[in-house]
Amino acid sequence: MQTPPSTSKQTASAAQYEDSRLVPLWRAWLEVAGSMPLDKWLKNTVRQYAHSGPTSMPEYDEVKKHNKFKTPKTFAPNAEPEAVESASLSLAMFSALRFQQLATALEFAYRNQETAIDWLQWDLEWQHRDIQAIVPISFWYWIQLRVNGDQPKKNQAQLRDAEDRRNFFNQFAAQAKPDNMHVYLLWYGLRPQWADLLDARKVASNWDDKTLQHFIQQQVTTPPLWLRVQKNADVVDVCDSLQRQGVKAQLDDQQRLSARGGVGINSTAEYKSGVVEIQDIASQQIALTVAAKPGQKVWDACAGAGGKTLAIAAQMNNKGALVATDLHEYKLDELKRRVKRADIFNVRAFTWTGLEPLRLPKEIAQQKGFDWVLIDAPCSSAGTWRRNPDARWRFDANDTNELIQLQQQLLTNAAPAVRAGGHLVYATCSWQVSENEQQIEWFVQQHPEFSIQSQRILGVPELDSDTMFVAVLVKNS
Repeated sequence: MQTPPSTSKQTASAAQYEDSRLVPLWRAWLEVAGSMPLDKWLKNTVRQYAHSGPTSMPEYDEVKKHNKFKTPKTFAPNAEPEAVESASLSLAMFSALRFQQLATALEFAYRNQETAIDWLQWDLEWQHRDIQAIVPISFWYWIQLRVNGDQPKKNQAQLRDAEDRRNFFNQFAAQAKPDNMHVYLLWYGLRPQWADLLDARKVASNWDDKTLQHFIQQQVTTPPLWLRVQKNADVVDVCDSLQRQGVKAQLDDQQRLSARGGVGINSTAEYKSGVVEIQDIASQQIALTVAAKPGQKVWDACAGAGGKTLAIAAQMNNKGALVATDLHEYKLDELKRRVKRADIFNVRAFTWTGLEPLRLPKEIAQQKGFDWVLIDAPCSSAGTWRRNPDARWRFDANDTNELIQLQQQLLTNAAPAVRAGGHLVYATCSWQVSENEQQIEWFVQQHPEFSIQSQRILGVPELDSDTMFVAVLVKNS
């Protein structure tokens, strides 16, 4: 039987799914799931499990070849065995996180010996605790079948009905086709109740069926680590240097730099000196949308730790003024460190709550506003699910409604800071139409002095990256 697209084998060793330490590790994660991202939790936890006893080791070549279901970092050829063990456990954990609802669905359907189920209704009733009700060996059996496509030898021996489960899995897999959308979404780690949201994105972006299918399939893969190179550096030389230091760096056909494993980028000379910054390519494109020129006045209203601030500053050549604000002082502290490392001198950073219009600095008030204002708004982060699969399980319609109100508040209070003829750029890391095109439509109705210059989705499905949205509005003279 041929399974649906993107079910090619995960090239890490199958032993990782049969490692006895996975059960307590997964149980420990379920106890805290929702309190922090999995990658941060693993950094603090997986090392102690790697120390807890011997296990069969995946081959280095298998770890190096791993692509489809990789964790945020893969390992260098000379990685310590402990690091490879940790990678093996992490790979399994990330796969389980992506497919935890699918495994629950498979167990439910298998026990009922039925595949013709109303999966939308089932999803509406599904709860996170349903995962804990599955016998661990059965849960990991489903996960390995989905990821590797082969039958686990150890679990096969321990599960008396392993062959029956395998046959049932094949029946289920045969239904995972685009014309059976709810099963198709389950197969690719997405909830059936999101079908309408995805259809709305398809319409708003004028995607054809194949583009939507590609977008859905990409949700079970991890994008590379994209890097932004300072303007005064030669990207080819930087790539060569990173490769010599053990980073699996590569350039695409447009000379865009990414790292796909090897030595951690933060240990390299280029990162330490500020020559390269970690920034997703979609995020870089948002910063380029703010087409600031040297000497202009720019406000990055929701600057966070400064990724886009630094990219915008690179276009200004330390000329003009760049104001960076955020609600959180600790994020601005990190921004200031990064600005200093990059030898940027025209950035001024301070807190802004977004509850009222910004009190313009004197030099900005003299020209009656900024040339460019960027609102990189707080959002559902749906566009980062490939990199942070746990975020999809925290996704909630009520939370989205609260975010929509916050986004509208930020737009309303940032708008007065744009001078006549200036630009307001609105961005999110979400693909939801309600957070993007609908927000822009609402804003221009409320503020007819602004007109839409452009709006579009960035990243996946066109690029192997996060998915983001950006709109450019012009304030009429």
